[in-house]
Amino acid sequence: MNSMIYKKKGPLTVFLVPALLFMTVFLYYPFIMNIINSFSNIAGLGTAAMGVNTPWYQNYAKLFSDPNMKTAFGNTMLLMLLTIVFQVGIALVLALLVDNIRVGAQFFRTVYFFPIVISATALGLLFNLIFLYDGGMINQILLKIGIIDAGTLIDWKDEGHFMLTMLSPVMWQYVGFYFVIIVTGLNNISPDIYEAAEIDGAGGLKRVRYIALPLLHNVLCTCLVLAITGALKVFDLPWVMMGRGIPMDRSWLTGTYMYEQTFNVGDVDYGSTIAIVIVVLGVVISQIANRIFKEKDY
Repeated sequence: MNSMIYKKKGPLTVFLVPALLFMTVFLYYPFIMNIINSFSNIAGLGTAAMGVNTPWYQNYAKLFSDPNMKTAFGNTMLLMLLTIVFQVGIALVLALLVDNIRVGAQFFRTVYFFPIVISATALGLLFNLIFLYDGGMINQILLKIGIIDAGTLIDWKDEGHFMLTMLSPVMWQYVGFYFVIIVTGLNNISPDIYEAAEIDGAGGLKRVRYIALPLLHNVLCTCLVLAITGALKVFDLPWVMMGRGIPMDRSWLTGTYMYEQTFNVGDVDYGSTIAIVIVVLGVVISQIANRIFKEKDY
């Protein structure tokens, strides 16, 4: 019965065509229009294009002279690096720890994954309260233990602290996502391999180094590629916390700056250009990451 399904193409078409139409309308068509818009002169959101820019590459040239775009690109690259080190790194450590306990493993899996299911808007408001200047949780704790006094409260959104304030919640939220992927990979490792290693005298750290990590190689490669490409699209949590590039236009990311240009400034064609750059960067960097973190056949 199963083999006959693939010999008859009709049932396959019934399921594939609607999905293709959906992707065409909501993915491919908007992407093509974005490319066209990036070369057009559009006065505002919802208005028709007034022809092609003069010169046609005007918006792409503007990218190199726009200081806010340079800031957004630099912050996004930093976020990408921190994502690899902290999100995937912490998720790996937590997954290895949970995989080695026998009681309460399901509890920890649920707790670590929980931040993913919470709305990013709600998390942004929560962390705004935590980092609040005069009544936030962190300043109140520092006051209680005597590290600071009422005259030396820390402004967590000033130029010296905004990056920590903006990126910490992003790191925290997505650790659980990679944690679940890595735990699933650990569950697919046969217990027989661990038993054979234990007979040969391999202890906890040696099991991790010589068995778990090599067999998790492909899973970790997937996590790293997802982390790298995902960092380019981060928008909701930083936007709720930092809004329009505070302080002093230093906290822009590529996603938040694209939104600002499109919906607040009304420079739709330039916003489309930034969107195209994000897509191109995602494709190029993911290809580079795939070559560096090449999956292995076992």
